[in-house]
Amino acid sequence: MQNRQPALGFIFVTLVLDILGVGLLIPIVPKLIESFAGDISSASSTSAWLSASFALMNFVFAPILGSLSDKLGRRPVILASLFGSGVDYLLLAFAPNLGWFFIGRIVSGITGASFSAATAYIADVSPPEKRAQNFGLIGAAFGLGFILGPLLGGLLSSYGLRVPFFVAAGLTLLNWLYGYFVLPESLKPQNRREFSWARANPIGSLLGLTRYPVVLGLVGSIFLANLAQNALQNTWVFYTGFRYNWNARDVGISLAVVGLTAAIVQGGLVRQIVPRLGERRSIVIGLAIGAISFLLYGLASQGWMIYVILVFGSIGGIGGPATQGLISRSVAPNEQGALQGSLSSLMSVVNLIGPLIFNNLFAFFTRKDTNPQIPGIAFYVSSGLLLGALAIAVAAFRNPVFNQSRRDANAAAIEADQPSVGH
Repeated sequence: MQNRQPALGFIFVTLVLDILGVGLLIPIVPKLIESFAGDISSASSTSAWLSASFALMNFVFAPILGSLSDKLGRRPVILASLFGSGVDYLLLAFAPNLGWFFIGRIVSGITGASFSAATAYIADVSPPEKRAQNFGLIGAAFGLGFILGPLLGGLLSSYGLRVPFFVAAGLTLLNWLYGYFVLPESLKPQNRREFSWARANPIGSLLGLTRYPVVLGLVGSIFLANLAQNALQNTWVFYTGFRYNWNARDVGISLAVVGLTAAIVQGGLVRQIVPRLGERRSIVIGLAIGAISFLLYGLASQGWMIYVILVFGSIGGIGGPATQGLISRSVAPNEQGALQGSLSSLMSVVNLIGPLIFNNLFAFFTRKDTNPQIPGIAFYVSSGLLLGALAIAVAAFRNPVFNQSRRDANAAAIEADQPSVGH
């Protein structure tokens, strides 16, 4: 128990540096792909296939690494992921053509399980009643990484589009060294379990979600909500460049604002709001705000409007940590890695189909021969997806099976003299 807070500090720093490396590349990767592909529509489609290749590898290997983290511990999985990311950035830095970009994405997809392991790490060291708040650290890390990462990436791009790759590689490998010497193991020996291929293969991993009624009730909502977020991740640079003529610097500033607001909300407000509203109300409010925000992104006619929407939309970030807290408390300590691996597989499916949907939607509706052109189409579709996620979540909360599972978890928690589950 004495190492809980230091361990959270270590994992938080690890995540911040990891995301900082990713954020450095966001403003410039689409521009670099465009230099190979020729035009913005072709670049959008190519970017979709690059993202899909990463997601496919992550779909296959995330549950394997998640199950390995239940056997070997979180630390070696996190370190392997960081090292793989560093190699990926170096490959991209020297990539002479798009073929090398695909190789780099495949390498990163195979080792890209740091977040599932980090989420399991947080669950390991957090008391049940504080998991939702502590999962907000992931969002806060995203926020801080995106404050500095895209801003630095936009500024460094003035020295060459390859420079941010070298900086990202250096930061990631430095982070790997930091973790190697400083990051302690979080999984206690008594909470480890044997590796099972039946659970570790991607199909078995997804089917494994059926073992957790609370998780199963929210799977559809989680899937649609994360699919909607893909529109923002994959079309932001293309959309703002097409509609507002933003350059890498403008994109970097906007993403820094995304990071700042996320850090404030998920690093601070989540700890105040979620305990007061409860996890279920926080999820509903978060999804509703998200649906409105995405609709406004598509409607915004001037670039300055985006910043107002970003501030409003950031409040919807309370939903993610609330969902993580709710589902993680329905799973035994020796299955946290498997659960996060299963959820990572689900997110990999999202990341596999999301870019193909949204990037190609954007590419089609911005072509010169398309009439009418609708550059905000991806955001309109995402708004509808978030409304669907909201409807599924509300239905799950009213489902007797879901509530019985929650009552059973409460009873078990009382027997173990632990805080109860759910609100």
